[in-house]
Amino acid sequence: MMEYEVLKFIWWALIGVLLIGFAVMDGYDLGTANLLPFLSKNDEERRLMINAVAPHWDGNQVWLVTAGGALFAAWPIVYATAFSGFYWAMLLVLFSLIGRPLAFDYRSKVEEQYKKYCDGALFVSGFVPSLVFGVAFGNLFQGFDFDLDTTMRSSFSQGFFSLLNPFALLCGLVSVAMLTMQGAVWQSMRAGEPIQTRAANVARLSAIVTIVLFALAGVWVANLSGFEIVAGLDTNGAANPLVKTVMVSEPGSWLKNYSLYPMTMLAPALAFVGAAGVLALAKSRFHGLTFILSSLTQAGVILTAGFSLFPFILPSSSNPNVSLTLWDATSSHMTLGIMTVVAGIFVPTIIGYTTWCFYRMWGRMTSEELNQNSHSLY
Repeated sequence: MMEYEVLKFIWWALIGVLLIGFAVMDGYDLGTANLLPFLSKNDEERRLMINAVAPHWDGNQVWLVTAGGALFAAWPIVYATAFSGFYWAMLLVLFSLIGRPLAFDYRSKVEEQYKKYCDGALFVSGFVPSLVFGVAFGNLFQGFDFDLDTTMRSSFSQGFFSLLNPFALLCGLVSVAMLTMQGAVWQSMRAGEPIQTRAANVARLSAIVTIVLFALAGVWVANLSGFEIVAGLDTNGAANPLVKTVMVSEPGSWLKNYSLYPMTMLAPALAFVGAAGVLALAKSRFHGLTFILSSLTQAGVILTAGFSLFPFILPSSSNPNVSLTLWDATSSHMTLGIMTVVAGIFVPTIIGYTTWCFYRMWGRMTSEELNQNSHSLY
């Protein structure tokens, strides 16, 4: 069995991969939902957009479910603390996502006057998760108001509306912008005219917004106080978040990892280069390359957040010493070892059958195809 320290790092990386997979794959679903009321002008155009994501939308949500399961298994203390402290935020996301399958399945079956409610549910199912996930990441940089007792039970003193602070909302807008870009690029690649041209224009606009907001968030992070472990941490020891000493550092300390590990600078560079590539190529015929560049933007933004926070997962602003890190909030050595073997088997399997599904169901959705398959498509 591998060293405990190595397994802890592997699962930090794997959960990051799952989050990136969610942003890339389900991101174009969320982005499409964000654009649905604005990009389409009539029912046929809305059906065009919906059916451009229809073959894979439910399968893409597996990335989120898997990330939640991995969080529960690899970081149980983080899972318990986060899901109890962010109860209302989680419910908000859950209820918005519940509306998505209902809207997809019933939109083509209800009378014309009720379709607008399905369209509204689809928009909410895209915008709310996009915003809340970004807000959550923004609050990580500021720390959450929680404490742990000697039995590892968490207590939160922070209300839902306090999470909606200016920096967190900025991060939420970064998330909305980059996922909207992902959805627009997908629509320009998979939907026929007139959606294709409109989506390409929106992709360029959302790329500009992503670049500006991401840069602004970076400047803001450079002026935020960070957290630093100063004593008591054993990276290869048993998980116990109560034995270390953490201090609140001077502004800019969240950026220290970039000087310690210069290769991590590739993450923000990837985000900027990807979005700039979308801006340059969105109206070209290189649709596949544009989608890859947009996906690299999603990966770059998430990696930037992960590298900046490392090794913190859930910092505590009220008692920094109980902040949860990847070194002291994990499952046991044996649990991580077994999970690594299972992940080594099933993650490639999932990627393989997902690739096969996309290969088999590839193609551009056109008005002609909608009319020819009016009873089998949404």
